[in-house]
Amino acid sequence: MHPSIEGNMNQLRAISVESIPRAIAKAERYRLLNEPRCAESICRDILAVDAKNQDAIKILILAITDQFSSFADRMGVRERKEDVESLLSHLPDEYARRYYTGVMLERWGKGLLGVKCDSSTVLDMLERAMVEYEAADKLADPVNQDAVLRWNTCVRLIARYELKSKPQEPVIHLEAFDDEVPYR
Repeated sequence: MHPSIEGNMNQLRAISVESIPRAIAKAERYRLLNEPRCAESICRDILAVDAKNQDAIKILILAITDQFSSFADRMGVRERKEDVESLLSHLPDEYARRYYTGVMLERWGKGLLGVKCDSSTVLDMLERAMVEYEAADKLADPVNQDAVLRWNTCVRLIARYELKSKPQEPVIHLEAFDDEVPYR
């Protein structure tokens, strides 16, 4: 340990409650600078002193899902999605839960595109996101068109990548077959 550093270098330090507005602004800025890990760290610091801070929860959801586009970091990818799913339950209203669930599913689908996942799996994620956006849109204020904008993004992704469902397996009706030998 460097002699000028006091305390344990592996120990997190708490921020003050008064510094939260500045920390929120910094987390937003790091997201815009494409530094989602820094934004995530700041949000976790905020939530350590104010566990119900809605801005920090929303930015944290966005910062984690920003990282879905880089499935190159495969370690803990599923856990990251589960982390977001647990954060969704802390959102204050049905609109926010539906909207951010849609964001999570959309970004998960886009991340799967980057690793050349099966087209039907990506399509399923985007369609599930669209279901959430549709529900969010019905709950939104008339001037809030965020869910519509996200819906349109999904439609364009589906068209751009020509995503298709898996062909349906033919249905075989076993009752049509019996033990009778055909007449000759």
